[in-house]
Amino acid sequence: MRIRIEGSDLPGRRVGAESDALRLGNVHVGIQRKAEVVDRVPADAATATWRFDVSSREIDGVLDVGGPWVHGRPGARFLYLSWGAVTDDSFAMFRRAKLMFTDIPTALLRAAHDDRGILVGRLGLTDTTGGPLCARVHPPAIAWTLGTAGE
Repeated sequence: MRIRIEGSDLPGRRVGAESDALRLGNVHVGIQRKAEVVDRVPADAATATWRFDVSSREIDGVLDVGGPWVHGRPGARFLYLSWGAVTDDSFAMFRRAKLMFTDIPTALLRAAHDDRGILVGRLGLTDTTGGPLCARVHPPAIAWTLGTAGE
């Protein structure tokens, strides 16, 4: 199953002390693959997009996803977007956002499983206080659709 996560409104692009601290701290956001945060994007980038594949299978009539990008137990699977400060040799994570597979409409998940398109999640990456988005992210804060490779 192909997935694309499209992030906009990154917190480092705003004006104010929080944004200044994010830029000075070299804060980035990335997608978590197992325990490693990869494809990191600066907090002041215009947008952030991640593309990856997850495995999907049907068990007793229910779709389940897995692979190195997927976290959690069956029935409570999710993806992590992780925030951290980047130095020459490390990434010091301080906050994560959970994108729950249970929030994806079943018809969309099944269509992506059947390879009828790419599962696309669109979300703003700034929370209500102007900081990096964290905790569980539920609709309408994230909108799930079925897209095409050309989008």
